[in-house]
Amino acid sequence: MADSFDFDLFVIGGGSGGVRAARVAAGEYGAKVGLAEGDRYGGTCVIRGCVPKKLMVFASEYSSVPEEAAAYGWDDMHAGTFNWHGFRERLNGELDRLEGIYRNLLSGADVATFDQRAKVKDAHTVELADGTTKSAKHILVATGGYPVRPDIPNADLGIVSDDIFQLEKLPKSILIIGGGYIACEFACILNGLGVEVTQYYRGAQILRGFDDEARGLVAESMKESGVDLHVGSDIVEMCLAKDKHDGPQPTASDASMGMSDKEAEAMRTEKDGAVAGQQGPIWVKASTGTEKVFDMVLFATGRMPSTNDMGLEDVGVKLGRKGEIEVDEYSQTGVPSIYAIGDVTDRVNLTPVAIREGMAFVQTVFGSDPTPVDHDLIPSAIFTQPEMGTVGLSEEQAQDQEEIEVYCTSFKPMQTSFAGKSNRVMMKLIVSKESRVVLGCHIVAPNAGELIQMVGIAVKAKLTKEQFDATCAVHPTMSEELVTMRAPLRTA
Repeated sequence: MADSFDFDLFVIGGGSGGVRAARVAAGEYGAKVGLAEGDRYGGTCVIRGCVPKKLMVFASEYSSVPEEAAAYGWDDMHAGTFNWHGFRERLNGELDRLEGIYRNLLSGADVATFDQRAKVKDAHTVELADGTTKSAKHILVATGGYPVRPDIPNADLGIVSDDIFQLEKLPKSILIIGGGYIACEFACILNGLGVEVTQYYRGAQILRGFDDEARGLVAESMKESGVDLHVGSDIVEMCLAKDKHDGPQPTASDASMGMSDKEAEAMRTEKDGAVAGQQGPIWVKASTGTEKVFDMVLFATGRMPSTNDMGLEDVGVKLGRKGEIEVDEYSQTGVPSIYAIGDVTDRVNLTPVAIREGMAFVQTVFGSDPTPVDHDLIPSAIFTQPEMGTVGLSEEQAQDQEEIEVYCTSFKPMQTSFAGKSNRVMMKLIVSKESRVVLGCHIVAPNAGELIQMVGIAVKAKLTKEQFDATCAVHPTMSEELVTMRAPLRTA
């Protein structure tokens, strides 16, 4: 099938999307496939994101178990000290196991792998880091994204989300900059692990873009659990506490000009052999004028597509304002032989979406079945404490489109209420007044991620409120409220 090319398909990037596309093209369609990855296989999700983060979420939730257990009669349970070194060792072992699975999947599908960085040389050629070239009928770019620091002096003193999992020890105190889901998740995780957490976000409320009522409850819950959350506040200056009176230092972006994304990040996270954020206490000045010293600063201020030094624009591939690869509904760039999927396209930056984009690409190119990517009604979860699960339109988005009814309830769940805790949960449905279709569902509750996966099926199927109502409740559960809310709380 490869004709005069070395490969039918060459994939740049060994994350979830790239690996799925490579192994399905090879294993199910008999394509000759090559794949290059300059870092660990599994990408952000497996190595630096979803998987290790969720394991940290699990670890952080055990801190409340002894107190709750006592209310249920377990008098001999006592809180212990969190063993970060023991946990990190097990975590790294699990990540090694998962990376091995990814490698075995590729090997089992006869995908040729190259453990080095690659870039595009022309429409049908990729160049590996060692200078060798490989030709391919189709090239798929799946290089993902990377976390960025703000362009302020001494930003290299702070860490980013990639660094969390490799810390030698947990800090006693940390300042988290940002209000997106990564910032909020790590604020809850570290707070649960016993770290004194302060969070600055320059906006009026955290989790911008999500349902206002839901994100308000998450913010309230975070504060009640001990996170010192400050909205309308940002960082304006930082330096080592011992060097507070020294002159300004070069910005992270000044020092990393011309480097690839991963090279720049490596430079930012290394200073005299030390991990970023671990050189000593850091003095910080906020936009509100507040000055404080923290053991560590974490920047969760956004991610950028990994397209630096990829040779893409040189061959005619168009990049957007953030460096994202511009593609059509079939993930095809302006260069017909080059496609891109996942976070590098900055469409919907979620691992399951990248996998679905990879599958649609394979069906289109190798299955002779043009398959556009469906980005509509994608359920997602934010692993704060409590979690937020969401699918479809927020109340604010829906009311801008049509007349709606809002069904919402908030209450203390049985398990924690019995233990004397004030935690509240929320169940919310957004319903079209005309069609009665449920346009959106938002849940703030323990295990909301598990709940929204199932509700997502109903919303994707465009079921009506009356079909929700016709479903018998499972009692006693939190989620039974989703099918027992009879009267709208308000209309808009």
